[in-house]
Amino acid sequence: MLDPSSSEEESDGLVEEESKEATAPQAGSRVSPSRTSDGSGGLAPSSSRGSARPTSPSPSAASEEKEDLEKLQREEEDRKKKLQLYVFVMRCIAYPFNAKQPTDMARRQQKISKQQLQQTKDRFQAFLNGDTQIVADEAFINAVQSYYEVFLKSDRVAKMVQSGGFSASDCRDVFKRHIEKRVRSLPEIDGLSKETVLSSWMAKFDTIYRGDEDPRKAQQRMTASAASELILSKDQLYEMFQNILGIKKFEHQLLYQACQLDNLDEQAAQIRRELDGRLQMADQIARGGKFPKFVSKDMEAMYIEELKSSVNQLMANLESMPVSKGGEFKLQKLKRGHNTSIIDMGQEDENTLSKSDVVLSFTLEVVIMEVQGLKSLAPNRIVYCTMEVEGGEKLQTDQAEASKPTWGTQGDFTTTHPLPAVKVKLFTESTGVLALEDKELGRVVLHPTPNSPKQSELHKMTVTKACPDQDLRIKLAIRMDKPQNMKHCGYLWAFGKNVWKRWKKRFFVLVQVSQYTFAMCSYREKKSEPQELLQLDGYTVDYSDPQPGLDGGRAFFNAVKEGDTVIFASDDEQDRILWVQAMYRATGQSHKPVPPTQVQKLNSKGGASAQMDAPISQFYADRAQKHGMDEFISANPCSYDHASLFEMVQRLTLDHRLNDTFCCLGWFSPGQVFVLDEYCARNGVRGCHRHLCYLRDLLERAESGAIIDPTLLHYSFAFCASHVHGNRPDGLSTVKVDEKERFEDIKERLRVILENQIVNFRYCFPFGRPEGALKATLSLLERVLMKDIVTPVPPEEVKGVIRKCLEQAAQLNYQRIKEYAKIEGKRREMYEHPVFCLASQVMDLTIQNVGRLVTPAKKLEETIRLAELVIEVLQQNQEHHAEAAVTSSGDQSAFAWWTDLMVEHAENFLALYAIDMDAALEIQSPESWDSFPLFQLLNDFLRTDYHLCNGKFHKHLQDLYAPLVVRYVDLMESSIAQSIHKGFERESWEPVKSLTSNLPNVNLPNVNLQIPKVPNLPVPVAGLSVNLPTMPSFSTPSWMAAIYDSDNGSGTSEDLFWKLDALQTFIRDLHWPEEEFAKHLESRIKLMSSNMIENCVKRTRMAFESKLAKSSKSTDFRISPTLCTMFNVMVDAKDQSAKLCAMEMGQEKQFHSQIDELIEESVKDMIQLLVAKFVAILEGVLAKISRYDEGTLFSSFLSFTVKAASKYVDVPKPGMDVADGYVTFVRHSQDMLRDKVNEEVYIERLFDQWYTATMNLLGTWLTERMDQQLHVYQLKILIRITKKKYRDFRLQGVLDSTLNSKMYDTVRNRLTVEEATASVREGGMQGISMKDSDEEDEEDD
Repeated sequence: MLDPSSSEEESDGLVEEESKEATAPQAGSRVSPSRTSDGSGGLAPSSSRGSARPTSPSPSAASEEKEDLEKLQREEEDRKKKLQLYVFVMRCIAYPFNAKQPTDMARRQQKISKQQLQQTKDRFQAFLNGDTQIVADEAFINAVQSYYEVFLKSDRVAKMVQSGGFSASDCRDVFKRHIEKRVRSLPEIDGLSKETVLSSWMAKFDTIYRGDEDPRKAQQRMTASAASELILSKDQLYEMFQNILGIKKFEHQLLYQACQLDNLDEQAAQIRRELDGRLQMADQIARGGKFPKFVSKDMEAMYIEELKSSVNQLMANLESMPVSKGGEFKLQKLKRGHNTSIIDMGQEDENTLSKSDVVLSFTLEVVIMEVQGLKSLAPNRIVYCTMEVEGGEKLQTDQAEASKPTWGTQGDFTTTHPLPAVKVKLFTESTGVLALEDKELGRVVLHPTPNSPKQSELHKMTVTKACPDQDLRIKLAIRMDKPQNMKHCGYLWAFGKNVWKRWKKRFFVLVQVSQYTFAMCSYREKKSEPQELLQLDGYTVDYSDPQPGLDGGRAFFNAVKEGDTVIFASDDEQDRILWVQAMYRATGQSHKPVPPTQVQKLNSKGGASAQMDAPISQFYADRAQKHGMDEFISANPCSYDHASLFEMVQRLTLDHRLNDTFCCLGWFSPGQVFVLDEYCARNGVRGCHRHLCYLRDLLERAESGAIIDPTLLHYSFAFCASHVHGNRPDGLSTVKVDEKERFEDIKERLRVILENQIVNFRYCFPFGRPEGALKATLSLLERVLMKDIVTPVPPEEVKGVIRKCLEQAAQLNYQRIKEYAKIEGKRREMYEHPVFCLASQVMDLTIQNVGRLVTPAKKLEETIRLAELVIEVLQQNQEHHAEAAVTSSGDQSAFAWWTDLMVEHAENFLALYAIDMDAALEIQSPESWDSFPLFQLLNDFLRTDYHLCNGKFHKHLQDLYAPLVVRYVDLMESSIAQSIHKGFERESWEPVKSLTSNLPNVNLPNVNLQIPKVPNLPVPVAGLSVNLPTMPSFSTPSWMAAIYDSDNGSGTSEDLFWKLDALQTFIRDLHWPEEEFAKHLESRIKLMSSNMIENCVKRTRMAFESKLAKSSKSTDFRISPTLCTMFNVMVDAKDQSAKLCAMEMGQEKQFHSQIDELIEESVKDMIQLLVAKFVAILEGVLAKISRYDEGTLFSSFLSFTVKAASKYVDVPKPGMDVADGYVTFVRHSQDMLRDKVNEEVYIERLFDQWYTATMNLLGTWLTERMDQQLHVYQLKILIRITKKKYRDFRLQGVLDSTLNSKMYDTVRNRLTVEEATASVREGGMQGISMKDSDEEDEEDD
C-alpha cells in the first residue's frame, strides 16, 4: 500500500505511469464503450473505406456485439459501484467512532488444503513403513495404523478438506480422542501413569505430523498468523478491502489523498455532515409520508423516532471521542446548539461559550545557534545568552568565548498565549571586582505563531549603550507547536455586527472545544484568553467578493447566520482557502464552498501565481477529478441505498473470508467485523437487514457444500426472529413487510438445510467435526421450529422431526456402506478370481457375470464384511456423535433425548442390515456351521452396548441362532459319544502328549484369535442326513514339541477332552446374551461333559482290569506304559472334570462331585488290582522257596546235592536268582510308575498298599512256619527280599510309620532269630544278614 504521506512528485509519477497502463474505462474516463482501438475487436462494427458498399452485419454478430456492449456496461457500473462503496468503507476505517475490533472472538485455526492432507498421509505412511527415526511401541503403532486407515484415508475427511472446514487442530483432537480409550484399556504399570503415556503419544503424533519441518519456523508462522487474525492496522484493513472490492493501488491512493483520510478533522467534519443529512432525510420522510411498508401503520411514527434516535446515538458517540486522536486535552463536551430538530432552543444560553471555556496550551522550542558581529570584545571574553517567554521561567546557555560565540542550545517552554513574547538577551561576564551583574550587550524580542517558519533565522539585536557593536545579529530558531484543539490560526481582517465591530487586522485562532463546538477567537499579544470569540454553531462559510469600502485584505470570505454576517479577509488566496476549509469542517454545513474560478483577478501577477497559492488538498482534488474520481469523493452518502451497498460488501467479504487460509466456518475476522459494524452504524443499515443478508449468504454457501458453523447461523437467526416478533432486548422496533417475508423464506430454507444436515450427520459432521456442531444444529432446529420467539416448541414435536431425519439417515448410511462394501468386494474379486488372471480384456467383465460367481460361502463372507462395516459405523456414531446428549461438563443437556433417538436410529440401521443378513443365512447349507462367526461378531458388539443389548435386532439375532446352537450341540454330543465308543475299541493306550490343559497358557504364533473357530464334528452320526466334516486325528503341532516332554493320556481320552474343551470354549465365547438360555446351554454342556468323562473312566477301568488279567504272574512281569497311560487318563479325567463339569451355581455342582466320586472309586479299584497283581507275584516267589520247608524230601535232596557239588566246583548261592529277580521286578515297577504316572498322590497310595500287602504276605507265610526252622536258603532269600523291599520303599517316600509296621517288626524279629540259629548250625550265612552293613549297600549299588 502506498504511504498517504508520500511526496507529490512520487505520487504524480506513479499515477501517470499507472494511468498509461490502465484502459480507458479503468481510468474512469468518459470514453464510449463503442470507441475502441484498431485490432482490438471493437464493440461497434467498423466499415471498410475501400468498399463501394458497406456490408451489413448479420443478426447473430449484431446480437453478440450488443451482448458484449451490455456486458461492458454492467462491468463498468459494477466497478463504479465498488469504487463508491470503497470510499464509504475507507471513511469507516479512517475515523471509527462506533465500533472497535473485537478481541474476544474465538481464534480460528489454519485450514488444511488437499496438498497438506496428502502430505500428512505420506508422513504417517512413512512412519508405518518404518522410514522414520521415531521409536514407538506396538500399541502406539497400532493406534496410528487405525487412525490412518479409519480417519486420514476416509473420503469424508477429503470432502471436509474440500469444503474448507478442516484444520490441523481437528487432526490432533480426533487422534487424541481416538487414543484415550486405548490408553485407558492398557494395564497399569508401576511408576508410569496413563497421563504420561497419553502425553508421550501426543508428542510422537506431533513429531509425525510435523515431519522434517522446523518447529520453530512453524511456531513463528502460527504466531504471526494468529496476530493478524486478532487485530489489524488501518493499512492492513485498507489492503484487505482493496482485495475484497477489487480496487487497484493507484485508485486507493487517489481516493485516500482526495478524501484527506489522514486529516482527522476533515473526517470528523464529514461525519457531522452525514449525520445532518440523515436528520434532514428523516424530516423529509416525515413531511412527505414516503414511509417503507411496515407490518403495522402505527410503526411509521416509530420509524422516524428510530432514525432520529440512531442519529442522536451517533452524535453522542462522536461527542465522546477525543477532539483529535493522540490529543491530551480534556475538553468540555457540548451538544450542538444549532440543530433545532434535536435540541430545544431553550437551551441555547446554556450552550453559549464563554472566554474561559477556550483554553489553549502551546509548547515552544527556542534554539540559539550563534551570534554574529561581536567584534569589540576580547577574544577570550566569556559570553552567554538567556531566553525567556513572557511570564515564564528564564533559561541560560552555556558559556562561550567571544571569538566563537556558538551554542546550539535548546530551551523548552509552555505557554497559554497564542501570541507569546520570546526575549533573548546576550551577556558578557563583568571583569570588574566590584561588579555585581554581568553586562548586557543586546536583546531581541520575537512574537512567534504556530505558522511561523520552523528553520533558524538571523535576527538583528537591539544593542545597549555599553556595546560598541551596533550590527549584532543572533541566529536562532523558534518552533511553536500547534495544539490538538487548534484547527487553524493566522492574521485576518474581520468585521461583524455583534463581534469585531471595527474593520481591523487581528490574530485569529479556530478552536475546537468539543466534537460539535468550534469558535473563532481573536487574541492580543501576551493574553491567554481571547479578546472576542464567535461560536460557529449554525454559521455557513463561503467565499465572497471584495467588499467596497473596506480597506485592507485581498481575499474575502464570510460566515453567515440568520441575522448575522461576519466578513473576513486574508492577505493571499491560499490562506483564504485554508481558512474556508477549516471553517467548513467546523460548521458542519452541507454546502461545500468552491473557490472562485477567476482567482487571477484578485492577483495582479496573473493565474500562474494563483495556482501556486492553492493548497495541497486542492491539488489532490484536482488530480482525482482528472482521473474521474471526483464523483465518488463528492457523493452525498445520504442519497445512496446503503442497504444494497452493505449487502454487496458483506457478500464479497464473506467470499474473501471463506477463501482465505483460516478455517473460519463463516465467521468474519475481527477486522472485518469491525468495518462492517462501523459501516452499519454510520450509514444506518438496519440490523435485521444485515443479518437476513448474512443468513442468506451463509445458506447459499452451505447449500453449495461449504461448512458453516450452526452457532453462527443461530446468532443471526435469533436476532432476526426477535426483531420480526417484536421482542428485541433493546426494545420494540419497526418491522418492515419485506423483512418479515424474507425472514419467513429464510426460516423455511434454514429448516430444510438443518434437517438435511441431520439426515447426513455422518457426512456433514464427520468424526464429530466441527466440534459441537451437531449439538448446535439441534439447538438451532429447535429454535427454527418455534412459532414465535416466546412460546417454546414442545419437545415431542422436535423429537418427531429429528426422528424422521434419523430414519432417513439410517437408510442413507446403510445404502452408502453397502455400496462401499460392493466396491470393495468387486475390487477384491478382480484380484482373487482366476478369471481375471487370463487376459487383460477380461477386466471388462460385467457386473452380472460377477454376480453369477457368488456362492453361499461368498455371500456369507460379504455379509460378515458388511457386519464389520455396520459395527464400525455404529461405534463411530457413539464415539463422535453422542455429544449432543451431554454438556461440556458431562451433565445431561437439553437434548438428553438425543440418546434415545440415536438408539432408534441404530435399531433402524440394524434392521436394514437384518434383511440382507437373513437373505444370506437362508441360502446357507443346513450342514454348514460357518455362520457362527457372524453371530459372534455381532453379539460381541451388541452385548457390550448398554442401549442395543437385548434390543430388537439383538433378539432377532438370538432367535435366528438359538436353533442352530441347539442343533450343533446335539450333533456334537452324538459325535463325541460315537468317537469314545469307537476310539476305545481301537485304543492302543499308547501315551500322547497333552495339549488341552496347557493350550490357554501358550502364546500361539501367528494365530488370529479374534473370532474363535467352530470345532468341526469328527465323524458322521448314524441316523442323521447331515454330512459332517471329519475332524483330523489329534496330533501335537511341531511348535509344541519343545514345550511338553511328559507323556499323558491316550489318544482317545485326549481327543475327547480337547473336543469337550473346544465345544465349551465355543459356547462360552458365544456369550449368549439371554441369561436363561445361556444357563441352559451351560448346564447342557456340563452334563454332557460329565457323561462323556464318566464313560471314559469306566472304559479305562475295564481296559485296565483286562490288561492286568492277561499279564504274567511271575517276576518277569513289568509295568507297561499302557498301564501308566490308563492311570494318567484317570488323572486327566479328574483335572478336566474340575473345568468341564463344574458349575458355579449351587445345586448343579453335583455333576462335578459325582464324576469325582466315580474317578476316585475307579482309581481305588485300579490300585487294588495292581496291588493284587504284586501280591500274586510275591506268592509265586514264596511258593518256590516253600520246597525247602523242613521235613520234606525235596529239601533234604537239594541240601545234599549242593553240599556234594560244592566240593568240586564253585556252586552259586542257591536261591539268590529268585531273590534278585523279585528285587529287580520291584525296582522296575517302582521306577516305571514313578516316571510315567503324573499323579503323586496315586503313586504314594499305591506304594503304601503294595508295601503293606506284601509285608503282610511275608508275615503270614512265616507265621505258618512258626514251628519249623527255616532252611538256610529260605532264610537268605527272605532276608534279601525283606531288606531290599524296606530300603526301596523307603527311598520311594513311603512313610516310616508304614515301613515300621508291626508286621515288619514280626518278620524282622523272626528272620533275625533264624539268622542266629543258622549261624550256629551252619557255621555262617555267607555275608547275608538282617543287620545293615556298608558292604551290602555297595553290593546293591
